Amino acid sequence: MKFQFNPNQEYQLSAISAVADLFEGQDSSFNSSFGIGGKRIGSLQEMSSEKAGHTLGYGNTLTLDNEQLNKNLKSIQNKNQILSQNNIESKGKNFSVEMETGTGKTYVYLRTIFELNKQYNWTKFIIVVPSIAVREGVLKSLEIMKSHFEGLYNKIPYSQFVYQSKKTSLLRNFATASQLQVMLINIAD
Repeated sequence: MKFQFNPNQEYQLSAISAVADLFEGQDSSFNSSFGIGGKRIGSLQEMSSEKAGHTLGYGNTLTLDNEQLNKNLKSIQNKNQILSQNNIESKGKNFSVEMETGTGKTYVYLRTIFELNKQYNWTKFIIVVPSIAVREGVLKSLEIMKSHFEGLYNKIPYSQFVYQSKKTSLLRNFATASQLQVMLINIAD
């Protein structure tokens, strides 16, 4: 048996769009790699080393200022009829998408990852879950949705892994890989 996912659920597309639209104006061509040799690449300072020019890693860089983020936030709130006086300065850059149980939250945040990669070229995502059971559910979702996301996003290469403090090589690969990466971590053991 193979699950079929409907990529056209309007309420899910609206949630995905709300997150992506928050970053409207973000420079998708911004080089967010960092390396060594004392040079500046992207918004990160390179570290000195004998291997000058060697890239140490890749990261997501937000190039929008608070004014543009506030403008985008207000636009999304108005579109979704959300009354709020909050802004970036008062609440920080903490945003949430709230959905009812059984509406496809996991699908929405996983697909949002691919959408943010497509629109803004972001490659690093960390999913924090409350328990091992939820983490395993997310891993299973990534597994069964793999072909679905490949079809929607032109077979973009990606990998996912579970953070384990004793396996630093996985964390090193997360930082140094230039392709889409998803790290899962659970708060409780």
